[in-house]
Amino acid sequence: MAIPIIDMQQVHKRYGVGGVEVHALKGVELTVAHGEFLAIMGPSGSGKSTLMNVIGCLDLPDSGLYHLGDENVAALSPDALARIRNETIGFVFQSFNLLPRTSALENVEIPLVYAGLNGRERRRRAQQLLEKLGIAERAHHLPSQLSGGQQQRVAIARALANRPSILLADEPTGNLDTATGEEVMDILQDLNRSEGVTVIVITHEVEVAARARRQITLLDGRFES
Repeated sequence: MAIPIIDMQQVHKRYGVGGVEVHALKGVELTVAHGEFLAIMGPSGSGKSTLMNVIGCLDLPDSGLYHLGDENVAALSPDALARIRNETIGFVFQSFNLLPRTSALENVEIPLVYAGLNGRERRRRAQQLLEKLGIAERAHHLPSQLSGGQQQRVAIARALANRPSILLADEPTGNLDTATGEEVMDILQDLNRSEGVTVIVITHEVEVAARARRQITLLDGRFES
């Protein structure tokens, strides 16, 4: 039996807000197979962002087990966690998170700098990704010169730069109009189908979640049964 790419068992996460402890994740159980397209739904405050941070190794559980492939995440050093974030997981955010004074091409190159690729290889791979996502002609434009949909395409290209096995998309259509949001979801769906990338979309939009093969709902830090 294949090892799941994500396996969470009884994961809890608490944090303090204004002196008050918030129990954001309450015994989360989640298994994701390689090549799945999963949508995690839930209203604001349900724990979706906390869960994404834990899945993406941006934060660690307070208790419970989290295996990413065959790695026990809690046992990894900070350097090992950083390596996993750069090599295994690609992040796509609602607000794009592009560097404002850096061209589209240079934004895509950023993860490749951390991966130690030389300048020529970085440029070649970044150009290929922008071509794949249909935005090569805007490679030398700044984010402020791009539409929201174009910025999200650049952000997806950047997320794919190190050929991750998991793409985590947090409200990827939240700042886009309906038609552009559909285009972005088409891209994610194609990456999942044609390249086998495991895609996890965090969303509160039913129409976005419907594009995934599996949908689960998080409420008050727990998945609905």
